[in-house]
Amino acid sequence: MEVTDIGNKEEGKVWHRKPTPGKGVLVTVVRTAQQAKTVRFLHVAFDTTGDTFLAGDHHGNIYVFDISRNRFRLVQKTGQACTALAFSLRRTTEFLVALADNTIKCFDKDTKQLVSWMRGHEGAVSSISVHSSGRYAISTSLDTAQLWDLDTFQRKRKLNIKQSVGIQRVFFLPLSNTILSCFSDDSIFAWESDTLFCKYQLPVPDCGPKISYKAFAVTRDGKSLAAGGRSNLLHLWCLDSRQLVRVIQMPTQVRTVRQLEFLPDSFDGGASQTLGVLSQDGMMRFINIHTCKLLFHMGSHDNAITTVAVSPNGRHVAAIMDNGSINVYSVQSLTQELNKPPPSQVAVVSGGDADQELSNLKVKVRSEVVQRPAKSSGRRTQVKILRPPAGSTAEDKENELPAGLNKKRLVALLKAFGEYPAKYRMFVWRSLLCLPENHASYSSLTDKGLHSAYLTLHDKYPIKSHKLQRGLQRVLSALAHWAAIFGEVEYLPLIAFPFVKLFQNNPMLCFEVVATVIVNWCQHWFEYFPNPPLNILSMAENVLAHHDKELLQHLVDCGITSQLYVWPLLETLFSEVLTRDEWLRVFDSIFSNHPSFLLMACVAYIICCREPLLLCSQKQDFEYFFHHRNNLDVTAMIKEAYRLMGSTPADIHPRTMLSDFTPLTKDQYPVFNQYPEFIVEYQSREREKIRLQEMEYLRERQEVSALRADFVRRQAEEEACYAQQELLQKAEEQRRNILAQEEEKLTQQRAKLAAMKRELKVKEIQLLDATRSRFFKNQQDLKASQIQELEQEISRKMDLRERETAAAVQDLEVRQMELEAQRKRLEQHLLKEQVRMGQEVEKEVGMRMRRADREQGSNFLSLHTHTQALEESLAEACQLGLESDWQREVAERLQQVDAEQERKRERLAELHRRTLAEEERLADTVRDVAGRKVRKTRECLLGSNLSVCFVTDSQRQTRPLCSTRGLPHRHSASAAVSVGTSTGGPTVRLNCATSPKQAGTNMVCLNSSSPSESTSTNFSLDRGRAQLDSSERELLKEIRELRQKLAARAKEGSSASSQSVHTLPSVSQ
Repeated sequence: MEVTDIGNKEEGKVWHRKPTPGKGVLVTVVRTAQQAKTVRFLHVAFDTTGDTFLAGDHHGNIYVFDISRNRFRLVQKTGQACTALAFSLRRTTEFLVALADNTIKCFDKDTKQLVSWMRGHEGAVSSISVHSSGRYAISTSLDTAQLWDLDTFQRKRKLNIKQSVGIQRVFFLPLSNTILSCFSDDSIFAWESDTLFCKYQLPVPDCGPKISYKAFAVTRDGKSLAAGGRSNLLHLWCLDSRQLVRVIQMPTQVRTVRQLEFLPDSFDGGASQTLGVLSQDGMMRFINIHTCKLLFHMGSHDNAITTVAVSPNGRHVAAIMDNGSINVYSVQSLTQELNKPPPSQVAVVSGGDADQELSNLKVKVRSEVVQRPAKSSGRRTQVKILRPPAGSTAEDKENELPAGLNKKRLVALLKAFGEYPAKYRMFVWRSLLCLPENHASYSSLTDKGLHSAYLTLHDKYPIKSHKLQRGLQRVLSALAHWAAIFGEVEYLPLIAFPFVKLFQNNPMLCFEVVATVIVNWCQHWFEYFPNPPLNILSMAENVLAHHDKELLQHLVDCGITSQLYVWPLLETLFSEVLTRDEWLRVFDSIFSNHPSFLLMACVAYIICCREPLLLCSQKQDFEYFFHHRNNLDVTAMIKEAYRLMGSTPADIHPRTMLSDFTPLTKDQYPVFNQYPEFIVEYQSREREKIRLQEMEYLRERQEVSALRADFVRRQAEEEACYAQQELLQKAEEQRRNILAQEEEKLTQQRAKLAAMKRELKVKEIQLLDATRSRFFKNQQDLKASQIQELEQEISRKMDLRERETAAAVQDLEVRQMELEAQRKRLEQHLLKEQVRMGQEVEKEVGMRMRRADREQGSNFLSLHTHTQALEESLAEACQLGLESDWQREVAERLQQVDAEQERKRERLAELHRRTLAEEERLADTVRDVAGRKVRKTRECLLGSNLSVCFVTDSQRQTRPLCSTRGLPHRHSASAAVSVGTSTGGPTVRLNCATSPKQAGTNMVCLNSSSPSESTSTNFSLDRGRAQLDSSERELLKEIRELRQKLAARAKEGSSASSQSVHTLPSVSQ
């Protein structure tokens, strides 16, 4: 088994090595994308020939695989996964794709163009069924089915159902205009596709388990329906009798049926007997529906099958496997029993061993096995001994036919029954003619399209069936492309038409049959082209002269030549004078014998009809006779033909002048040049010239017709115009007379109308006066009533307004009282808080001032003690009478101490001035900050419609500490702090007073800048001043924090009470 990875290729070979005959799987096709990731194939669909199929993968790529040519090609990239495919349209290059977005698109595989886009489904499309003509299609989803016209791509009909009942499948029956619809409740209806009239309904089986149909299959002749579902039972219906004819039970391994497909056979006449059943285990089992015998199977548990598609010719099966690959199976290789010829109707009775001679062979033909159509089934068994002539082994090999048939045995069977079985006739013909089935060569001929000689075939040979018309055109075009003469032969459609009608489902076989007939049974027909084959007609005339001179003489006396009594039979191959069954029986014998048998059949037909021919004397009678059906025993005609074949002398026998049967060559068709090429070429040129001239003539004729039509139109318009003018003149005169009469009448009527108008005017004036008076009165009454209503409304509104005003005043008074009470409570609370805070501040200031006085007193005592010690030491020194040097030295030291003390006092005074300036600046800053906070508070209160005024005034005046300089006195300072409110803002006021104290001869004040006589006293006062400044700064900081807390509490109280806060009275010290 060869595996082909198509990857990202757009075209290539399906297999690189020709598959070995006998293998079931021809090739396995996989597709790997980037990073070795496998892309799964989802659906496959064959075309009508069975040699080409479509495949769509999960990425939306559509490929065409041609098995006969060993090629594949990427034809479309849809970009989304497909849900169904159809490839059997009337235009063979087009196909339908149902996509995941619930739409259906039609593409052309050659041009890769989008042909149409069909929308209408709300759910995913599960299947697409195409009519056998290729013109209509049915798309099925779970909730609806829609019928489309593939010529216009318009929706013709739509099948809607109830939500409780789903659609399983809707499809066309083959070779008919019947639509079969299958629903989820196992009901099956048949509809007429043209009128959508319900033809019948298959009865739902009452007995047995419910199958729940999921899969359906119909034979090619449309007579049998197989259905399966969630069971191992299969129902086989006969659509003609509309009855359930058989229930088939599958093996126990089958629990659910996924898909059913009938396998077409080449010789079953459309009544397929082999049914493929795909079950849940991934295996497809093929059974015979009559014998219920398992023939073969595909797939396995390890390599399961997902879905399959069977070719219409039954040669190949394309299966999508569970791993996403495609396996292409050869049905002929899967089983040797399926494509073998039908079981022999000849029973061999041998009297000895198997190797005995053929002369002792006995053949027993039992009528119970094969019956003739015209005879009853009660015939007795016939036994006939066939003694084949002694011949060499080479002759026996010549009689061997494909598929294991023997020509001599077939001829013997034909002579015994007069015809081949209808069920196997096509198979026997294919074997007798040794058709090569050159698919590639035939495709190359059909790819050239319709031949120009047969573009207008329907005009000359109108056929009611469009399918037959197209098939005949295709076969004739292929013949014309094969040999140029067949585009010039006028009677070629008459020869080909019977075979086209027989092989309408297989155009390639039809072409090969017609080509074989032309090559073998139409030998030397075209040597005298374009005249009839006179040599062939002369052969028939010689045979007739030998066997029936009287009849020939009568024909000669009547002036009838062989072109009138032989050529009509040959150019139509008896299709005009014989019925379908008679024609088939005749050609059974023609194909089983030498090509000269056709001429013998013509002579036999004439001889069998000698009695009516002898009665004819007119040429028209003879022409009618050989172009219409006559009462004739075909069996007698065939026997006469065999008699003529055996009794005609060799010198006039057509066998001597016609070659033996030569089949068509394999792979390529033979070259056909048995005709005068110069005449054909000349006729081709002449026909092309005539065609061009005809086109030119038609164009000129069309132009002349257009000019003539224009001239006629203009002439008619002019005549109509003249007639219309005359009519207008007459009408104008009549209108003038009528107008004069009408004017007189109008004058009289106007006088009457004037009198009536005057009367009416007077009455109108009177009525207007009365109406006006009534109107004025009504208006006055209305106005009076309106005024009264307005007065009542005004009085009512005034009373209401007064009541509302009184209630509002009372509410305002109550509100004012509440606000006043809240204001008083707030003022009392604020006063209490201010008094408490003032007391705390006063206590703190007094405590700190007492601490400073104590420290200053201790410093002053230490300085005084030191000074006294110095004075005592000085007095002692003086008293002791030290020397003057020691006195000077002490005096100098005292002077240095005084100078140093003076400098310290200057620095202390400068520091005191700076401290005062800083205190003033600090007080100003505190006042500015307090003023800005008050303004912001007022603005906020005014913006919320509340009259709030919060003013605090606290002024801080720093008075310098005064001291009276004197050595024996000492001052004590006291400070008082008062917190109050004034209009200027919050102020902290610090008053310091010094009380003099006798301390020797000097008095020192904190503000004093005079130098002291005692250096120790000045030093201790400077230290006390620095401590006092730091204490004062801390006190000011604490006062600012207390003010911020009071302001915050005032804001909270004002917002909670929503009332105006008046200015608090200032508290002055």
